[in-house]
Amino acid sequence: MADKNTIARPYAQAAFDLAREGKSLDSWADALSLAGSLLADGKVAKFLSTPKLTDAKRLEFLTGLISSAGGSTSILGGSNKQGSNFLKLLLEYDRIAVLPEIAAHFAALKAKVENTVDVTVTSATPLSATQQQAIVKALKERLGSDVNLSTQVNEKLIGGAVIRAGDVVIDGSLRSRLESLTNALIA
Repeated sequence: MADKNTIARPYAQAAFDLAREGKSLDSWADALSLAGSLLADGKVAKFLSTPKLTDAKRLEFLTGLISSAGGSTSILGGSNKQGSNFLKLLLEYDRIAVLPEIAAHFAALKAKVENTVDVTVTSATPLSATQQQAIVKALKERLGSDVNLSTQVNEKLIGGAVIRAGDVVIDGSLRSRLESLTNALIA
């Protein structure tokens, strides 16, 4: 069987093209993210794979679940024809389990078009607003993209920070430096 990402990529591209044409990238991104998170734990996907359920019942259940979780404005829930057809297609071809991967690929396509990058900064202590602004400014210059910053605290770092921006990782943690020093002394 093919890798989930390989299967998800063309579906994400099709949804992206549809959303871009309809000028509803944000709505589709939110809906796919919500649907992907609902299917990520596996319980919903397992229920949907029950042989006794027809595709119509699966679709009814899924759109109802999405509508109740994200409100009636969700592209994939309620009466939106395009969203409903997208889910129906995934159900018919037994691709509903790859919805989390479809959501991730869609988000990457959206970020590329909008020239944004999601950045996570993990630090030993909480960052001040001034520090966050300085990091955003420096990364915007270095990456040439708008930065969506999220922060995390991990006291095991001892000091410093680890910055993750897509494939780029900048490890300025004290723990990493101590490990490098230890390895140099042992070698």
